[in-house]
Order: sequence, then structure tokens, then C-alpha cells
Amino acid sequence: MPSRALLTLTLVISGAIGLGYLLAAENPGRFDWIAGSTHAEPPPETETSDSHSADLFTNPSPPPKPEPPDDALSFMLASAAEQYTQNIRYPEYSIPLSEEQAKAYRGNRFEPIELPLEGDGRFTVTLEKYRFVQDEDILVVATITGSSVVADRLEVTLESTEDRQQHASSSLSNNSGDNYYEGLIQADAEPGEYRLIVEASIDGKPVRHASTLMIEPDLGEFEGLGSPRVSNNDLIIPVHFDANEPGFYALSAQLYHNGRAVAQLQDEKRLDGTTDTLELKAHGSVLAKREITGELELRHLQIRRLPARPGDRTDYGFGPEEGYSFSPPDLDGLSDSPASDPESEQRAALLRQLADKF
Repeated sequence: MPSRALLTLTLVISGAIGLGYLLAAENPGRFDWIAGSTHAEPPPETETSDSHSADLFTNPSPPPKPEPPDDALSFMLASAAEQYTQNIRYPEYSIPLSEEQAKAYRGNRFEPIELPLEGDGRFTVTLEKYRFVQDEDILVVATITGSSVVADRLEVTLESTEDRQQHASSSLSNNSGDNYYEGLIQADAEPGEYRLIVEASIDGKPVRHASTLMIEPDLGEFEGLGSPRVSNNDLIIPVHFDANEPGFYALSAQLYHNGRAVAQLQDEKRLDGTTDTLELKAHGSVLAKREITGELELRHLQIRRLPARPGDRTDYGFGPEEGYSFSPPDLDGLSDSPASDPESEQRAALLRQLADKF
């Protein structure tokens, strides 16, 4: 790493850690993360014995605050170096996942948007996903709760966010007799960001509900998996993708075992018609400590066509909703040894050297 970059990294880390120390002096329990903690520890159980209650009345003074160590900056730098060392033991293409992280990484989810109405009513619009392929039918579901009087049909339009030009329109019908409406509208527009407008007449007044979605080009077709194999300290999983156009593509997916997330995998490659295979690799550091029985799964496959020139958009595509299951080869040869990255190791060494100097 160039000396200027190392100096900048040093100043940024020192400044951030110093601020953390100043704050932690008044709030020692809120900054455990600086020592590498990744989750909140529960508070110790409160004693309820009579002797303890008596002590509280006879000695009401609060317990003394712990004194920070004299070499607080050194301690914090050492803690940051230790945390960074733990992080770089996994290669960028194979990162372990918790269940919470696995949910956050799913890339094509639409979060329903609620519009408050008078009283305690809600006007909610739900889509099955956030990104749609050109000319794909978009299922729109709307619910209106509360004591409001609503018309039998809702109008829905698709318009571009930039110029508000209308590209498609349809209506949502209430076929069930309650306040549940649904209908289809076609994603017949160029790739980009769009607003979905659902209009209702509620208690004789027009109400507009707006949400955002993306329309993507058809990038190609996923064509299943190749034969997985073990090479060096990686389980390699070939994924076949028939791209409609040549370009650089990035593939990501989540590896599951027995219904639990194991790792986030990713690969990047140019596809130009001579090859249609990207290779996801699960490093031994995320597999070796697990007892793998039965099949593994790839879920939530997402492929991106990267911009060919600065300013071009990134296009997205997604694999089959059910993902892929496969029987892994013999994994006994994998080990829990850290990944080797000389540049990252140099950064960790620099942090440790800085800690030793303070």
C-alpha cells in the first residue's frame, strides 16, 4: 500500500477510535464493539436477597466507575487490529452469514408501503418483488382497512420517475367482497426506475398511493449447475448462465445447509458466448467446522451486468425462486485455515505496529 494511503488510514482510524474512547468514558457499556463484540450481552441478573437490599440502604453510594487504562489508545488500536484480522481470515468471495444477514442480503424484496387514512385506516400496496423484467406482468395487491367507504375498483398506472410520463395503466378489482383488490399491469417500458400509482375513491375523495419499482432488461437464462468439485481449499460450484449480450457479469448467491445460511458467495467474469459458466467458491473457513450431511443449496441467486462505461446503469437479473440443490463431493480435504491476502495482512500488521507505539 502507498505510504500516503497508509497515513490516511492511520489518521482516520485514530480519529474514530479516539472519539469512541471519549464517548466510552461516559458510557463504558455501550462501546463493547471496539473490542470486537458483535452482539449485545445480556445484563447480569439482579440480586434480590435481603442482605443485598440492606446493603443498598446502608451504603447508597453508586459503585465506582472503572478507570480507563493509561494506554487506552494502544488498547483500542490493538482491538481494531484484532477485529480486522478476524475479518480478513475469510476471502471476499466467501463470507460467513448469520440468519439476520442472510435476510438482509436478499436482493429482490418489496417492502409493502402503508398510507395512513383518517381514523385508524391504512391503504397498503404490495408487490411480489421490487425488480421486474421488461414486458413481465406485475401483480398488484392493495388493501384498504378501516371504516371508510371505498369504490369497487382502483386505478393503477406506471409512470417514469424522471418525466412522469405514463407507460401503462390498468385497474384493480374487488372480487372477494372485502377491502382487498388485485390486478395486473405490464412492465412495458425501458429499463429504469418507475412509480406505481394506485388511485382510490375513499369516502368520496380521491386518494393516491405511490410506490417505487425497477424494470430490468432480460439478461439471459440460468441453466443449472455443473459438477461441484474441491480445489485447493475451496468447494467450487459451477453455475451456468446463458447471457443474451456479452459483458462483465457478477454473480452472488447464498449457500445453505439443512435450512440454515452458511455463506454469501460471489464471482465476477466476462461472458462472451465462448463460456457460460461462473464459479462460486465456498472457502474451507466457512465449511470445515461444519458436519455436512446430505445436500447443499444455492438460494437467492442474483446476477448483475456491470457497466461497460462510466455512467451506464447496472442491470439486475435473478435465478429461480426455488434455487438449486446439489450433493457436494467429499469435503474432508477442506481446512479452517485463514485466507491468504498479502495486502490485507499488511494492513493488519500496520495496525498492530501502531498499537505497539502508543
